[in-house]
Amino acid sequence: MTSPDTLHNTLRQVFGLHEFRPQQQEIIENLINGEDAFVLMPTGGGKSLCYQLPALLRPGVALVVSPLISLMKDQVDALVANGVAAAYYNSTLPAEMARMVLARLHAGELDLLYVAPERMMNPGFLDRLSEIPISLIAVDEAHCVSQWGHDFRPDYAALGALREHFPGIPLLALTATADTHTREDIVSVLGLEHAARYVASFDRPNIRYTVLEKHKGMDQLTKFLKTQENDSGIVYALSRKRTEELATHLEVQGMSVAAYHAGLPAAVRQDVQERFIKDDLQIVVATVAFGMGIDKPNVRYVVHYDMPKNIEGYYQETGRAGRDGEAADAWMIYGLQDVIKLRQMMATSEGSEEHKRAEQHRLNAMLGLCEITSCRRQVLLNYFGETL
Repeated sequence: MTSPDTLHNTLRQVFGLHEFRPQQQEIIENLINGEDAFVLMPTGGGKSLCYQLPALLRPGVALVVSPLISLMKDQVDALVANGVAAAYYNSTLPAEMARMVLARLHAGELDLLYVAPERMMNPGFLDRLSEIPISLIAVDEAHCVSQWGHDFRPDYAALGALREHFPGIPLLALTATADTHTREDIVSVLGLEHAARYVASFDRPNIRYTVLEKHKGMDQLTKFLKTQENDSGIVYALSRKRTEELATHLEVQGMSVAAYHAGLPAAVRQDVQERFIKDDLQIVVATVAFGMGIDKPNVRYVVHYDMPKNIEGYYQETGRAGRDGEAADAWMIYGLQDVIKLRQMMATSEGSEEHKRAEQHRLNAMLGLCEITSCRRQVLLNYFGETL
């Protein structure tokens, strides 16, 4: 049994934090004691600490399965800077680097290893792991295992076999957004029926939610941003082309702004992200490719220039504002064209008819949130099964 003093010392010395957030300590203690857990904690709620800290206090290496390859490096860099023996293993690693990571794994030199799902379930890698002491397995972005989840990935569903391969090892599933249906599916797919469940409150009292009909979108956006002068913010748009048009328009208005989307060279994306984090750039106009895992506490507003395709995505993106607890804005404009475009995108997307129906259902719920005349915060929380 690890003493509370040891936990707090590790929290302070390794992570530079002085107190746990709600539920973190209980989750960490249970994992250290070898128990499974399902954790639903909003963006910025401190999910990663729930597996990073136990990884340092249990013997063996902790495996963190994440679909966000672009984020693994950021997370590992932050851990290494704190003196933690961490590495990642995914398709972006050159062959020589991949061999070095595996050598460190076999030598017992790693506390944490971040792995992409397709690497994790590779038969050769599973054989390799059978010879290695494992402290725990954390499945991050766990909604991806559920075909009811807003970001279902077929290669993630294969993680259902983890419990069979590693029967005695504590398994932790974490997500920031999952409605009731998705939660039950995650628990079922990953075999966590007997796991303790931790669901944090979804209410973010410091965020003000505003939704307006789109009339002259560019003018409405410019007018809003002029009320936010000198503040950091993110503007989300549906298409790459739209992000570039908006960034150009705002630059002409004299704003410090850059576009960000997956079609830009990696070096450009990296530069935009670093300038934004360092406050050398005030506004990033982006597709949803931007923002995952960016821990920038002073984002004062998140704008949706186009209606998102589901409430889960909208909630996750708005949660990038006000992570310092200070007042922040979630501001959105929407129009009929957004709905038509999203329905067309869904109709032509890959996936089963059942999955497409679930997507349409979520789009309808998002439209309902936009059009409601009562308190949006209540509707938003109600969607996640919480009553205000």
